[in-house]
Amino acid sequence: MNAQNGYDIEDLQPGMSASLAKTVTEADLILFSGVSMDTNPVHLNEEYAKTTMFGGRIAHGMLSAGFISAVLANKLPGPGTIYLGQTLKFKAPVRPGDTVTATITVKEVDVAKKRCVLQTVCSVAGKTVIEGEATTMCTSRG
Repeated sequence: MNAQNGYDIEDLQPGMSASLAKTVTEADLILFSGVSMDTNPVHLNEEYAKTTMFGGRIAHGMLSAGFISAVLANKLPGPGTIYLGQTLKFKAPVRPGDTVTATITVKEVDVAKKRCVLQTVCSVAGKTVIEGEATTMCTSRG
């Protein structure tokens, strides 16, 4: 691993994996609402959210998906990685106070094109809440 740039494409192998965990706080919901302009009351208003199918507030799906970006940027492949694409399937809600673990696993490496395909999963207490696939451009020594 290159401390400046993370893992170069030449260092990546299918099966390599990295994770990080973050507990979703009230501040996270408010700040994300402000930055994203997503002020859906299902995220911010408990009384309203109780009337929905969720029975209470839920975190923004894209807030949890953002934790995938944090793993890509900080751990695997790491600094210097450029996001090219991401698919997402939202499988279950994340609630305020839940700890989300984002895990990235290398699926494919194309050294010639400096591209990497990664499996992306977010889970809460072992239950998958988001799954998908990311495509990135990675740093290279060559």
